[in-house]
Amino acid sequence: MTQEKLDGVIVATALPYAEDSSAPAGLRVDLDRYAEHCRWLVENGCRGVGPNGSLGEYSSLSDEERRAVSRTAIEAVGDAGIVVVGVHGVGAHQAREWAEKAAEDGADGLLCLPPTVYRANTSEVLHHFEQVASVGLPVMAYNNPIDTKVDMTPEVVAEIAKLDNVVAIKEFSGDVRRVLELRELAPDLTVVAGADDVALEALLMGATGWFAGFPNVFPAESAHLFELAQQGRLEEARALYEPLVAAFRWDSRVEFVQAIKHGMEIVGRFGGPCRPPRGPLPADQLALLDADMRKAVDYLNAHPVGS
Repeated sequence: MTQEKLDGVIVATALPYAEDSSAPAGLRVDLDRYAEHCRWLVENGCRGVGPNGSLGEYSSLSDEERRAVSRTAIEAVGDAGIVVVGVHGVGAHQAREWAEKAAEDGADGLLCLPPTVYRANTSEVLHHFEQVASVGLPVMAYNNPIDTKVDMTPEVVAEIAKLDNVVAIKEFSGDVRRVLELRELAPDLTVVAGADDVALEALLMGATGWFAGFPNVFPAESAHLFELAQQGRLEEARALYEPLVAAFRWDSRVEFVQAIKHGMEIVGRFGGPCRPPRGPLPADQLALLDADMRKAVDYLNAHPVGS
């Protein structure tokens, strides 16, 4: 049984593309730029990175691209942080194969949804995680009933937690009440905030991890927010969180990938386009996002972290 808890701030990394007419949708995965981004996140205080998540557009990648992305993250981060590779698959055999490849490539852990297309029942969900956990790496189960239509309730998660090597749960239902229930039913399991716009609430209720999207935009500030919450410094944490949370709410919207990439552009990072089925944000959404980002950026410019 692994001792790794998969806690701390782990960033679900956005994936950059370069224009290339020979690539799918005219966009080639820019592995050099991706490696630089992974290093930048860890250098700015995040514990690690998570390639091949939904934010990393794993479902729009070929098998070769998907493995190249995870290998790039592992090589780029090295010993400076941890890499938790997304191994989401339609069925247990696909997810297990991705887990085996991640183990071969030197990943520190795995992030895994239940079956991604089929609405699995509880026994099928347990089988799915049993297969992934059998590979031997620490596993963070991922509850996202919005996307998968499978709600892994605290009772189901407690059963999954009995499997060797399942060490954490990324909770994305939006119901912060579940944090305490998960801690009660599975006390040895790391509870990880999965939605940025309830991150502080989850951390204050005892979550010890945050698998996050907007740290792609604000890594140092997000790492500092996590530290404040873990130390119980509520007044300081709220002062930082409240100006950011309007932007963070985009992490829970359908257009979260486009929104986070656009946010990266606003702060001077490269975000770039997305592959289909994701298209550009329409003008009305861009205007709303820009206003939410401006509130965050103005506050951070006036109150820089570390000052």
